[in-house]
Amino acid sequence: MRPAATLLALTCAAAFGGFAATALDGLLDNRAEANPAPAPVAPLAPAPAPLPREAVAAALPEAIDGQALPSLAPMLKQVMPAVVSVHTKQRVKVRNPFFDDPMFRRLFPQVPQERINESLGSGVIIDAARGYVLTNHHVIEGADDVSVTLADGRTLKAEFLGSDRDTDVALIRIPAENLAGLPLGDSGRLQVGDYVVAIGNPFGLNQTVTSGIVSAVGRSGIRGLGYQNFIQTDASINPGNSGGALVNLRGELVGINTASLNPQGSMAGNIGLGLAIPSNLARDVVQQLVTTGEVRRGTLGIDAQALDARLARSLGLAEGQQGALVTQVYAGSGAAAAGIRPGDVIIGAGDQRIADPFALHNFEGLQPVGERVPLQVLRDGKTLTLSATLREQPRALDGGAVDPRLAGARLAELPEAQRQARGRGGVLVEDVQPGSRAARNQLRPGDVIVATTAGPVADLPALRSSLAQAPQQLVLLVTRGNVQGRLLMQ
Repeated sequence: MRPAATLLALTCAAAFGGFAATALDGLLDNRAEANPAPAPVAPLAPAPAPLPREAVAAALPEAIDGQALPSLAPMLKQVMPAVVSVHTKQRVKVRNPFFDDPMFRRLFPQVPQERINESLGSGVIIDAARGYVLTNHHVIEGADDVSVTLADGRTLKAEFLGSDRDTDVALIRIPAENLAGLPLGDSGRLQVGDYVVAIGNPFGLNQTVTSGIVSAVGRSGIRGLGYQNFIQTDASINPGNSGGALVNLRGELVGINTASLNPQGSMAGNIGLGLAIPSNLARDVVQQLVTTGEVRRGTLGIDAQALDARLARSLGLAEGQQGALVTQVYAGSGAAAAGIRPGDVIIGAGDQRIADPFALHNFEGLQPVGERVPLQVLRDGKTLTLSATLREQPRALDGGAVDPRLAGARLAELPEAQRQARGRGGVLVEDVQPGSRAARNQLRPGDVIVATTAGPVADLPALRSSLAQAPQQLVLLVTRGNVQGRLLMQ
C-alpha cells in the first residue's frame, strides 16, 4: 500500500498549495531514496525530475488567467520621489552654574556652553512648482536649522513657512528644480478596509514602504495629540515615519503619518496602531498657512459640562444619555444666534456624535471660521436640529484688557495637546512683562489659570465672562508644573 500512501501524500501537497508542497518535497525525496517503492498495480505516468529552486522561481507566471500578478511597484515608482527625509538641528544651551563665573570661563574655554540636538523625520512634497513640503509640527518644532534630503540624494536647506501645533501640521519650502510632487487626495472617501501604503524614513532608513488597511476613520479621544480626526491604520508607522505619506492604491496622498500607539512607548516599535492626519484637514491648514501665516479656528461661544446620572435624571433624560450640557451661552456668539440655550444638551454636531464637552471642543477646533454646522440638541425631551455659524475668537489677549490686576500678562488658549493630556481646560499665561502688575502678583510664564473667584475657567471666553464684572477681591487658582496653588491679585 505504499504507492497509494505516496499518491495520497502528493494529492494533499497539491491541495495545500506551494508552501505545503515545498515542505513535503524534501521529505518525500528522502523516503524514495531510502525505501524504493514496489511496482504499482496500475501504470502511472513517470514523475518529472524535481527542478532546482532557481528554475522554479524563474518559471513563475507573469499572469494568471490573463491577469497580471498584483504589485504596488508601478504606483510606488511614481509616488516615492515625492517623499523626503527631514533633518533638524536645535541649539540648546548647557545649563551649568560654573559658566556664570568669568574665571571658570577663562580657565576652561574649551568646555561647550551649548549642544546640538538632531532629529530625523519625513515629509511630502505637495507642490513641486513652489517647493512646498508638508510634515509634522513636532518634527520641526524648536529647530534652528531644517534641511530636506530628496529621494535622488540632494540635500537642501528648508525655509519655515508656518505650522499649527494643535493639528501637528507644518509647512516648509525648498528651493529646487525637477521636484516630484504628490497632490493631496480626498481623505473623506476613505472607508474602513481600504488598502493604504505608508512611506517614510523609520529609524533613519530612507524610503521605506509598509502596507495595511484603514482600521478606522475619525479616530479621536487620544490624550496628548491635539485636535483629533485621525485615520487609523495597521500599516507600520515607527519613529522617523512622522510627516511621511499615507497613500491609497491610486497613489493619492490621503494622510500624513503622525504617531503610533504602543503601551511601551513609540521606540518600542509598531503594534499595528498607526495614526495619520487626514489630507482634507491638512489641506485646510496649509491653505491658511499660505494665505495668512496662521490658523484661525471657529467657536460656538458656549461653556459646557459632561452629563452624569444625577444631571440626566434632573433633565428627564434616559439613563446613560451622553452629550455636552450647555451651561452658558456668550452674547454675540454663533450659538446665541442659533438659539442655543443653557440647559440644552448637544448630542451631535455635523455628522459626529457628541458624547461629552471634549468631543464638542474637538469638533469646534477642526472647523474653519464661518463654517455653518447643524447641531442636534435635546431640549424638554425633544430632539431639535439647529444651525450655528462658528465665529472667530482671539487666541491671545492682554491680561489688562480682562482685568487691570492682570496687566502685563499675555493670556492664551491652552495648546490642545496640553488640554487633552490634562483632561481639563484652562488659560495659559504665555508671557509676563518684568516689573508689571501681573509680575508683582507672582504670575509667571507657563502658569495655567484653571479658576478665578468667579468660578472655573475652561478657555479665554470663560475667563473674560467670569471677570466681566470685576470682583472686589480676585483670587486665581493656578497650576504651575505639578503644583496647584492660589494667587491673590492686588
